[in-house]
Amino acid sequence: MSGARDWEANSPERLYVITGGRSGSSVPATLDLVTLIVAKSGPRHGMQPEHAAIIRLCQSPLSVAEISAYTGLPVSVVTVLLSDLLRDEKVMARAPVQAARLPDRALIEAVIDGLQKL
Repeated sequence: MSGARDWEANSPERLYVITGGRSGSSVPATLDLVTLIVAKSGPRHGMQPEHAAIIRLCQSPLSVAEISAYTGLPVSVVTVLLSDLLRDEKVMARAPVQAARLPDRALIEAVIDGLQKL
């Protein structure tokens, strides 16, 4: 019996219903696996359960991949749900902080040379 429940929980029909049959984003924002999502507030009454679950998870920043893992939903479905939440301004998305790049070696040597001449 448990196998039947697992099949129902992950069935294509269920995923179709969750996304309203959509397969793409409803906002121009590009969401990839490392985009960080943070909720602006808590879930509200009457909200779709999957939207509410995402908002509860994102009280601190989580990547799209982490949200997918925690909810057990495919990334494509999570992306559609996140686009709904972004459109309704329930969450914020931002690219992860990129690693600092070192300045050009020639610039560093020029600064050191200038400091030594002082």
